[in-house]
Amino acid sequence: MTEGHTERLEAALDGKYRIERKFGEVVTLILVALLIPAGVTAQVVGEPLPPWTPGTLDIHQIGTGRGNAALLVFPDGTSLLVDAGDGNPAPPAGAMPVPDASRTPGEWIARYSRRMLAHDPNPAIDYGFITHFHGDHMGSLTLESPPHASGLYKLTGFTDVARWIPIRTMLDRGWPDYDYPRALDNPMMDNYHAFLAARRGEPDLTVERFQPGRNDQILLRRAPGSYPTFEVRNVAANGEVWTGVGVTTRQHFPPLSVTPRDDWPTENQSSMAIRVSYGSFDFYTGGDMPGQPGPGFPTWHDVETPVAKAVGPVDVAVLNHHGLGDTTNEFFVRTLRPRVWVVPSRSAGHPDRWVFGRIISRRLYPGPRDVFSVTTQLATRQVVVALTQLVSDQGHIVIRVDEGGARYRVIILDDSDETDTVKAVHGPYEAR
Repeated sequence: MTEGHTERLEAALDGKYRIERKFGEVVTLILVALLIPAGVTAQVVGEPLPPWTPGTLDIHQIGTGRGNAALLVFPDGTSLLVDAGDGNPAPPAGAMPVPDASRTPGEWIARYSRRMLAHDPNPAIDYGFITHFHGDHMGSLTLESPPHASGLYKLTGFTDVARWIPIRTMLDRGWPDYDYPRALDNPMMDNYHAFLAARRGEPDLTVERFQPGRNDQILLRRAPGSYPTFEVRNVAANGEVWTGVGVTTRQHFPPLSVTPRDDWPTENQSSMAIRVSYGSFDFYTGGDMPGQPGPGFPTWHDVETPVAKAVGPVDVAVLNHHGLGDTTNEFFVRTLRPRVWVVPSRSAGHPDRWVFGRIISRRLYPGPRDVFSVTTQLATRQVVVALTQLVSDQGHIVIRVDEGGARYRVIILDDSDETDTVKAVHGPYEAR
């Protein structure tokens, strides 16, 4: 075997087995086939990320420098795009666009998604999922936003992604009325409505209101029933939170009729949250959901606490609201207690120093934990001294879960180009 073959073999076997040349290449190949679990392909630093394989769950936190975007590829190949942000202040307050500013964030997200869905002869986003209606999650509308060829709407975020790759179902918190807690009628939302009106009813797009409590709204579309331990649980939206029992929910927010208008729920508080489970593995993401009410505001502005009660411990969690100071309260950290934290940062305030202190605190929960960020600003490093404990501070973050969900790895990809080159491989981690 060549040195390169040996390197690949060692990576594939997680360094636990060493096959010496004296056994011969044929015997080596037999041993590889026996020892590597089905669906696992070696990730080698300096080489492109191996393709997704059936039975594997991939979770990609995509860095664009402009907002949140995460592509999930389910064990049967079904795809879910959680957010497609396009909205951020210019550097140095905001992150640099990646790979660069030659394309829009929506196009970069679509191109990345098509590469990761290359196993499909007709790649598409099965579910487009807008956690809440803010530009850095769905696409801001600016004077520079280019028009769609039809002239009916402009291209930004999700409406831009859909130009390059079909989206089959849009899920949001407002369909069809978009009137909670107040009428959503700003220009950005008007543009989204125009997009839905223009595309709805076509073979490649339907729209649904996200329904908390359900585990049958986001399903395996390519091979239903093939992976019985896989589930996407709708946890929360608009203050309606799953109880953790069956599909029942309860309303965390009080009725608007008895609530002072200044205390009405905010857009962030209304964020959608999900828990993705596969065998022993669990993953949480919840948009910009806050857990620290502002001074003098009612305690129910803390949405993280009831959500944490429903979600329970997970293996991987995405920081709410990019890790800003109104999030990640102690109860949330103690309850989810993930082995891996993902920071969807996009500006100098991500993460807040106190938030970072909580997620690394052994007082809140014991044991090791690794923190990965898609990007890190110089100003953040100067303020949050503990950021030296970040395992990775730049690059696409890929959570690759083995078939069956017993183990997973965290793979960092170079975001400076489209080669999807592996920068680092962490793990394997054992799912709880």
